[in-house]
Amino acid sequence: MLLEIQLAKNKRTEFPLDLMSILLFVMLGVFIFMMFRRNKKTQQQQAELQSKFAPGVDVMTSFGLFGRIVSIDEAENKVTLELSPGNLATVHRQAVTKIVEPAAVPVPEAESPAVPDDASSLTVQDSGSTAVPAETPDETLKRLNDEGKKDI
Repeated sequence: MLLEIQLAKNKRTEFPLDLMSILLFVMLGVFIFMMFRRNKKTQQQQAELQSKFAPGVDVMTSFGLFGRIVSIDEAENKVTLELSPGNLATVHRQAVTKIVEPAAVPVPEAESPAVPDDASSLTVQDSGSTAVPAETPDETLKRLNDEGKKDI
């Protein structure tokens, strides 16, 4: 009887969770926290994107169609896109996933050196060098065909 009382006291004082169990619950909590945080960020980005929707904005759908918004039906969550002049498509509002920004035209800098159209101005010409006359296309073709026959 005394032995049973002693064993009962020992069982009550033992902590049922070891270090690995605690670590498992902490990792699970971190995972759930990160999952909710990611969903919240995605929802914020989607809300920000949909707030920019207006007729005349160029957009891309989730399935790769590019078009310009013609009208938005808030009640039914539909967007009418003009894919090309005269071609309209009606898609769900959430299918529009990206606003297409117009390509920025690079502004030429005044300090950058001008690049020639050909490499002729990049070569240094010596006064005593012999210049090789330019070949015509027929001469080039004949020369290349003759060079190919040398391998045989």
